[in-house]
Amino acid sequence: MNKKILIGLAALLLLTGCGTTTLKDGKQVVAKMDGKKITAEALYSEFKKQGGYVTLTNMIDDFIVNKEIKTDEDAKSSADSQLKSYKESYQNYGMDFSVALANAGYKSEDDFKEVLILDYKKKVVAENYVKENVTDDDINAYYKDKVFGDIEAKHILISPNTKDGMSDEEKKEAEANAKKDAEKIIKKLDKGENFEKLAKKYSDDKGTASNGGKLTVTYGSVVNEFWDGVNALEDGTYSKEPVKSQYGYHIIYRVKQKAKPKLSKVKDDIIDKIVETRIENDSTLETKALVALRKKYNLKISDSVLKKAYNNSIKTALSAATKENSSN
Repeated sequence: MNKKILIGLAALLLLTGCGTTTLKDGKQVVAKMDGKKITAEALYSEFKKQGGYVTLTNMIDDFIVNKEIKTDEDAKSSADSQLKSYKESYQNYGMDFSVALANAGYKSEDDFKEVLILDYKKKVVAENYVKENVTDDDINAYYKDKVFGDIEAKHILISPNTKDGMSDEEKKEAEANAKKDAEKIIKKLDKGENFEKLAKKYSDDKGTASNGGKLTVTYGSVVNEFWDGVNALEDGTYSKEPVKSQYGYHIIYRVKQKAKPKLSKVKDDIIDKIVETRIENDSTLETKALVALRKKYNLKISDSVLKKAYNNSIKTALSAATKENSSN
């Protein structure tokens, strides 16, 4: 959950004359006690040391992101969904969500919702940044390697009869038995028995068993093992060895494959897939996108301490994210 740095905001408000104290030269006292006076200048100096660049960066990004991305119904819907999820999580743990909000510095749910909307917009900013860097070569390579015509197929699934509390040896035995049962079905097919009748009788995939195991397979809609298995078959043939996946053992019959769609019809979908994959695999992209936008808006930080902290924070964020990417 995001948390506002309230002291930073307060310091900036005071220094710009927006608080209850009118400032001229930073020497004005903002707090005092016996033997000690704290001036606005001292407060600002301490604020810079204690993460002031974070507040400054947040203020910059709030402005830029709101200029770049409008608050549309998708942004509101996303924020509403996340807000609901947060509230349910707190309720499940018997915690008061309103108290948690107050402790985090939010005045209301609407206040927090605005932050969730901003987070959504930052994701859109990152998506736009990646999209701008997708080349025709990227699109053509994806089309060549990952776009296929839909495949009409049938399958029979034999799942291991495993139960909670089974030992590893018992699970291995159940796996072996499932494979043997799948191999027996393949022998029945070799003898000429009807695939659809066998699917209705033996398949553990209740979603397709009743219609003879029929299904339409698209790239990405099934587990990799199933896709590789059906894609390796010729039309009108079935797998001669059981295809193992996380669900059990499949016997796959490939009916026919439709023609590959034209690039012009799937280009937008390809770009979306490339963007989605890159964002999933590179946690530096949102930071890079925001840095690029700040440059676009000609950001200049005049305070040398804040500028140094800001530059270091960018290097640290990108370095940490790069290490995280390489370890995944």
